Amino acid sequence: MTPSAFDQFDLLASRVPDEAVTHSLAEDIAVQGARIALITLDNQLGASKPTTLGPNTLIELGRTLETLRDRAAAGEIDAVAVTGKPSYLVAGADLTTVKQLGEPALGTQMARLGHTAYDLLADLGVPTFAFINGVALGGGLEIALACTYRTVSAAAQGIGLPEAFIGLIPGWGGVYRLPRLIGPEAALRIMIENPLSNNRTIGGREAFDLGIADALFGAEDFLAESLAWARDVLAGRTSVQRPHAVDPASGDPDVLSRWDMAAKAARALVAVKTGDAAPAPAKVLDVFEAGKLATQKESAELEVRTLTELMQTPQFRDTVYAFLDVVQRRGRRPAGAPDARLARPVTKVGVVGAGLMASQLALLFARQLGVPVVMTDIDQARVDKGVAHVHSEVDKLVARRSLSADSADRVKALVTGSVSKESFADADFVIEAVFEELSVKKQVFGELEAVVSPECILATNTSSLSVTAMAEDLAHSERVVGFHFFNPVAVMPLVEIVRAPRTDDAVLATAFVLATSLKKTGVLVRDAAAFVVNRVLLRLMGEVTAAFDEGTPAEVADSALAPMGLPMTPFTLASMVGLPVAQHVSESLQAAFGARFHVSANQQALIDAGIKGLWAPTADGGKEIPPSTMDLLSFGDSPSSAEQVLRRCQDALAEEIGLILEESVVAAPEDVDLCMILGAGWPMHLGGITPYLDGVGASERVNGRKFHP
Repeated sequence: MTPSAFDQFDLLASRVPDEAVTHSLAEDIAVQGARIALITLDNQLGASKPTTLGPNTLIELGRTLETLRDRAAAGEIDAVAVTGKPSYLVAGADLTTVKQLGEPALGTQMARLGHTAYDLLADLGVPTFAFINGVALGGGLEIALACTYRTVSAAAQGIGLPEAFIGLIPGWGGVYRLPRLIGPEAALRIMIENPLSNNRTIGGREAFDLGIADALFGAEDFLAESLAWARDVLAGRTSVQRPHAVDPASGDPDVLSRWDMAAKAARALVAVKTGDAAPAPAKVLDVFEAGKLATQKESAELEVRTLTELMQTPQFRDTVYAFLDVVQRRGRRPAGAPDARLARPVTKVGVVGAGLMASQLALLFARQLGVPVVMTDIDQARVDKGVAHVHSEVDKLVARRSLSADSADRVKALVTGSVSKESFADADFVIEAVFEELSVKKQVFGELEAVVSPECILATNTSSLSVTAMAEDLAHSERVVGFHFFNPVAVMPLVEIVRAPRTDDAVLATAFVLATSLKKTGVLVRDAAAFVVNRVLLRLMGEVTAAFDEGTPAEVADSALAPMGLPMTPFTLASMVGLPVAQHVSESLQAAFGARFHVSANQQALIDAGIKGLWAPTADGGKEIPPSTMDLLSFGDSPSSAEQVLRRCQDALAEEIGLILEESVVAAPEDVDLCMILGAGWPMHLGGITPYLDGVGASERVNGRKFHP
C-alpha cells in the first residue's frame, strides 16, 4: 500500500480520541457527461450539531482526497466538489480539540495538517468546486478558498474568518488566498473589521457580491444548480470572471499601494477596537503584510509558526473559555430558563413608542419573526416618523444587498403605526420603549391591560427600573417580564430577561424562545436595579469619573483602562450613551445601592450646559477639552496615577460583581461573563470579566476568594 501523506499525523489524532468526527462522504455523480466526485462533510449528529474540523476529520478528508487524486490521474473523474450537510459547509476548527493541544509541537502538527489537506485540494489534478450551502467559518471557508471554483446559497448565513476574534489567525491559507481573490480591502473587512465588530459574519448574497463565490443560487435547488453550473464550467459553456481579484506578485504599483493602505487602516481599527491589547488581530496583519510578495508555501510556513505561537498564549486560552464555555455553551443553555415547551406562540407584536429604540425593536421583530408589528405613540406625527425610520433602515439593508427587494417589501408591509393602543387587542406580545420614568411606564402598562387579551405578555425594555414596581398595580402582574435590549439593537446580541417575583413560567419561557427567534442570547436576571450590564458598567464609569472629579487629569483617567482593551474609553462611552442617560442611571443606582455609585456634579454641569461630551475633536484629528467646558468644572486636589485608577476600577468591579452574585441577580459568574461579553463588548482575549478579575488579583483583594476556584 502506498504510504499516505497523512500517516505522519496519526499520533496527533490519537491525542483526541473523543473528537466528533466530520466524515468525508464521497460519491460519484454523473451530470450530463461530467463525472464529478462529490464529498459531503457530515458529522452524522443531526441538523443542530455543527460540523467542525479536528485532527481525525482532517486526516479522513486528506485520505479521501488522495484517493480522488489517484482516480483523477487515472481519468476516472473530471472534477471534485465539496459541500456539507444541511445548513453547514463547516463551522470551523474544533476548539475543544485545539484547546487540548497544549504542547507547541502538537500545535505545529495541527497547523501543518490543515495545510497538507488544503494544499492537496488546491492541486488535485482536476478542477475542484466548493458548494457553500450554509455556515462556512474559519477553516470551513478556507476549504472553499482552496477550491478552484465556488458557489454559494442565497440562504447561507455565517460566512467569515473569525480567527482574530478567537485569538488565532486564518492559518490554513485564508490570510493568503482571500485578499488575492477579493482584494485587500474587502479581505481585511472579513478578517479584521467583522471579527472585531461583535464577530459579524456575512450571508451568501454578500459573499457573492464580494467575489468570494463565483455563482449564487437559491436554497431550494442549490445542490442541483451548483452541479449543473459546474458541468457548464467544465464544458467551457460558462466562463468565470473575477473582477475583484488581484496579484501583488505582478508588481502592479496600484495593487501594492492598496495592500499597504488597507493594512494601515486595519491597524488603526485594531488600535481603536482593542487598544492593541489583544495579540491575534495584529498577528493577522503581520502575516497579511509579510505575504504580500510571498509564495503560498512561504506564507504557509509563517502561518504555521504564528498559529503555534498564538495557541500557547494565555489570551488564546482565555478566549476559548469566553467563546466556547461562555458564549457557546452557557449562551445556548441559559441558567434558569423554563422548559421551552411552555412557551406561547407569538403571531403579532406591539411596540409602545415610536422613537429610535422603538423603531429598532419594530424592525427586529418584523424581520426576524415575520409577524405583524404595530407601533403606537401619542400623536400621528411621531408614529409616522417611527414607521418611516423603519422603512429607511430596510432600504439601507437593500442597498447593502443584505435584503432582497421582495423581502424588503414584506418587512415594510408588516410594520404599521397607530395612535390607539386598541390596535394591540389581538397582539400576543407587547413591549414598551417609552421614557425611562417609572410612573410613565406604569401608566402605559395600565392602559395596555385594559385592551390586550388575558394571554398577552407585557414586556418592558427598561434598562434600570424595577419591573416589579411596574407590574404591582396590574390585575395580572404575572404576565409582565423584563426584555432589555442593548443599543444598537440589530448588532448587540444580548437580551437581559428579567423575572419579577410573580412572572409565571409560561411568560418566561416565551421570552427565552422569542430571544432565540430574534437571534439573540437571553440571560435570566433577577429584578434588581440596572440588572447586570448597566450596573457593572456604571460602577466602572463612576470610578473613572470620580477619579477625574478628584483632580486626576482627564487624559490619565480616560486612558487608565487601556490594558483592558475595552471597545471604547469611559468618557467616550458616556457621550455615546448620552450624558443625561448615564447620569439618570447613576442616580437610580445610588438610590438603590448607596454612595459606591458616584453621581458626578461635573457631569451634571455639562448636562445643564447642553454639552454632549467631555472631549471635542481638534483640527489635527486629536481631542481636547475646550476651555469653555473646563470653565464649568471644579476639581479636588487628590489626583491619581493611571495605575491607581486601573487598580481602583478592578477592585470596584470585583466588589460589585461579588454583590451581584451574593444577591442572586444571576446564577453564576459565567452569567456575568456572558452578559458583559455580549452586552458590553467585554474583550474575548480577557476570558470574561470574572477570570480577568481573578487573574489581576482583584477578586481575592476585595472578596477574599476567586470567582473561579
